[in-house]
Amino acid sequence: MANGLRRLYAFLTALSVGVASSKAYGFPDCVNGPLRNTTVCDVTQDPITRATALISLWTDEELTNNTVNASPGVPRLGLPAYNWWSEGLHGVASSPGVTFAPSGPFSHATSFPQPILMGAGFDDALIQEVASIVSTEGRAFNNAGRAGLDYWTPNINPFKDPRWGRGQETPGEDPFHLSRYVYNLILGLQGGLDPKPYFKVVADCKHFAAYDMDNWEGNVRYGFNAVVTQQDLSEYYLPSFQSCVRDAKVGSIMCSYNAVNGIPSCANKFLLQDILRDYWGFADDRWVTSDCDAVSNIYSPHNYTNDPAQAAADALLAGTDIDCGTFSSTYLPDALQRGLVNTTDLRRAAIRQYASLVRLGYFDPADSQPYRQLNWSDVNTPQAQKLAYTAAVEGITLLKNDGVLPLSKHVRKIALIGPWANATTLMQGNYQGVAPYLISPLQGAQQAGFEVEYVLGANVTTVNDTSGFPAAIAAAKRADAVIFAGGLDETVEREEVDRLNVTWPGSQLQLVAALERVGKPLIVAQFGGGQLDDSALKNSKAVNAIVWGGYPGQSGGAALFDILTGKAAPAGRLPITQYPAAYAEQVPMTDMTLRPSATNPGRTYKWYSGTPVYEFGFGLHYTTFAFSWASVSANADVANSTSAAGSLPRTYSIADLVSRAKQGAAFPDLALLDTFNVRIKNTGKTTSDYVALLFASGDFGPAPRPNKQLVSYERVHALAPKKSTVVELPVTLGAIARADESGAKWIYPGTYTIALDTGGALKHTFTLTGRAAQIASWPSDSN
Repeated sequence: MANGLRRLYAFLTALSVGVASSKAYGFPDCVNGPLRNTTVCDVTQDPITRATALISLWTDEELTNNTVNASPGVPRLGLPAYNWWSEGLHGVASSPGVTFAPSGPFSHATSFPQPILMGAGFDDALIQEVASIVSTEGRAFNNAGRAGLDYWTPNINPFKDPRWGRGQETPGEDPFHLSRYVYNLILGLQGGLDPKPYFKVVADCKHFAAYDMDNWEGNVRYGFNAVVTQQDLSEYYLPSFQSCVRDAKVGSIMCSYNAVNGIPSCANKFLLQDILRDYWGFADDRWVTSDCDAVSNIYSPHNYTNDPAQAAADALLAGTDIDCGTFSSTYLPDALQRGLVNTTDLRRAAIRQYASLVRLGYFDPADSQPYRQLNWSDVNTPQAQKLAYTAAVEGITLLKNDGVLPLSKHVRKIALIGPWANATTLMQGNYQGVAPYLISPLQGAQQAGFEVEYVLGANVTTVNDTSGFPAAIAAAKRADAVIFAGGLDETVEREEVDRLNVTWPGSQLQLVAALERVGKPLIVAQFGGGQLDDSALKNSKAVNAIVWGGYPGQSGGAALFDILTGKAAPAGRLPITQYPAAYAEQVPMTDMTLRPSATNPGRTYKWYSGTPVYEFGFGLHYTTFAFSWASVSANADVANSTSAAGSLPRTYSIADLVSRAKQGAAFPDLALLDTFNVRIKNTGKTTSDYVALLFASGDFGPAPRPNKQLVSYERVHALAPKKSTVVELPVTLGAIARADESGAKWIYPGTYTIALDTGGALKHTFTLTGRAAQIASWPSDSN
């Protein structure tokens, strides 16, 4: 509790500073101000040179004062205060660096679905487009003095444990999926791949590293020590960060609350120097921020040192450049006086921050920067509104359907029941801003032309309260069809709140059972970021359909009812595993291991040894499809191939693959194994999207081996009945690689089977021949 109160106090303190400074967000005056004629204002110089010149003018006191997120700037140099902490997880969001106007211009921003639902769309192009709109609106807010230029998003920790309250902020549980999602997201946010001359905004990949527990059974994130093998770090916890840093060139990183193998992340040189900067190439025009109060947590409750000045010094020396909080500015002066840090250490952190601001055009003339011209007219545009709706439609996932969906045109009166039936702000989830509008399920039903009787019936959490049941049952009897909208909400899953189980909370299932007995067509619309054990609903013949809608954002109700009526066709896929209730009793959240053992049934679809209720990647459609392999591959070992002419290759030479990788790829893990082309034909009667998921499995690499692993995916759009298309599914060497115990990635000889979709609608088996080859090293832990 003490830690939570301290974090709340720090947030409110930063918020008050942020509000004050956000209204005064400005830019240094390089024409008439004190910095005129200095190198930082010389646009012909590179960012590091310009930032170095600026920081050389600072005193030691100014250096220590500016080690925090609510930076006071340097007034004597005309350098404005600046709050580094703005949020934009799924739209410009309320945060210390962002201020919404009470009405009129800049009173709202587009509110997209939470990442967990956007991840269910498996549509990389859509993610990049969403991110581009978020950064456009962020820049417009900055130009109005209402936001910063740095957005502490995305959360790309894999959603490994279904009880995690912040899983809603992530795209899902699979590291390959997360890696592609974040690559496209960063390009959209930052304005391209390491764009020059200017970043659009600077994004921040968080939380580095191995963070996926907030508060479970007395274990609190502020002091938790995540014990993680190098194999699991390399293979599961860090691929999304590698994609973000090495490949997408993100501008900043956030170190997490937890310790990793005994060392707090924000004091961990192995993470912040050896991996981040030395191995992935995180350059000196990019910076690391702590999570809020995480530098203070080094001192307590991690108790890594009994000296607060030493804790602040440890963070700075490890590579934490910004303290989200006030701990560093409070204790670094003492650390400097005692020789625990020196002026060079302080300057290094400041140069990284201001080189980043140089790259954002902070010191350059506004009239030469297109991003400085964005304004209120660029916020909540028709394109943004349409995309928010599309993102929700693409992610909504059909889990069960006995034919009741899409709803018959004879269904005119519906009973809309449950705690999500009239949801508004709830549809946004957390890290949200002020939406321009919120279309609730109730409003969506009304806009779809139904006569609607709405009854709450039960809330999410209240147990043994059936007082709302009679009204719900009466409404159901009067209706042509019944829709129960329920699931999870932020009372049971959010930051600092993890669940103890994966069962439906409160009396919701009791109410559904009562509605089943009415005998009307019954659809359950399940919402929330984490999954719930739907076994009872799945097995009940009286529950005709189940759809999952995550947190669907500003157009959630319209998207839901367009799916239910068939105006839009469902094609989302679960980005996480839905486990049976017993799973929560079989492994503690504190167990970071992935592979099955005597005390762990295995984590995620890759390693889970039980039978899921609904597996990762599951999703039904309103139509049917037929599949066939479309063409011969180019990378087969033709000389040794045993396949017949015109068929898919049966053999690949590891030596040849690695040789080609060294010649033609920026990194061997990005090199192509092959591209597998699949012809998809819509054999039904409904135009529909289709997400092609390609999995690999086999006897390759060290045991135990994963059940399967996602190696490629692509979303096909609007495939009409009787029409077909060919989708290309490239598979990289990194996608099929396995990590050894040291964390090094290898391509192993053996038999591989690739399978389309969760049920293996199309399969092909091939062999990799020759000796195992290492395609990526892994740093040794200097700690």
